[in-house]
Amino acid sequence: MIRVLLADDENLIRSALAALLALEEDLEVVAQAASGAEALAMARAHTPDVAVLDLQMPDRDGISVAGELSTVLPGCAVVIVTGHGRAGHLKRALEAGVRGFLPKTVSAPVLTDVVRTVHRGGRYVDPELAAEAISAGDSPLTPREADVLELAAGGAPVEEIAARAHLSAGTVRNHLSAAAAKLGAPNRHAAVEAARRHGWI
Repeated sequence: MIRVLLADDENLIRSALAALLALEEDLEVVAQAASGAEALAMARAHTPDVAVLDLQMPDRDGISVAGELSTVLPGCAVVIVTGHGRAGHLKRALEAGVRGFLPKTVSAPVLTDVVRTVHRGGRYVDPELAAEAISAGDSPLTPREADVLELAAGGAPVEEIAARAHLSAGTVRNHLSAAAAKLGAPNRHAAVEAARRHGWI
């Protein structure tokens, strides 16, 4: 029996996925979560074999949860499902050790096959997302610039970003300015949008 954890902040989607997986004789949904923090807590409590995580949850994204899961529960394979996959998301997911990456538009048989595949140690990446990732190229942002842009996404003032990133306000301004220049954006808000559009943050 393959033990599965489901994490998605949309209750209807999560319940539907649980119902679909429950129809399979070899799959058992042992826990459900509505946030990244809850997913990690449930993973520690139930030690699933496979975690199926939504890419975007309110508190943190599925990729960062996957990265932490690889340390906390290295035997748990992670599948990311998303309503809006981007090339940058796929690259970050693979770097975090994610074994499956697919859009929410896939059929139930594909999802169940992917769960079995990653449990056996295999990988599955949606072909269209893979093709897009190959053609998109790498992010021009440094990891620090991406971090600062991510913190700026909610419209936080420079001082708050500086405190959260443990940097000086001047350094934050420099990173924001460099990121905007690299992305051809007129300001940090446009830079955030551009980086998000490509999946770089």
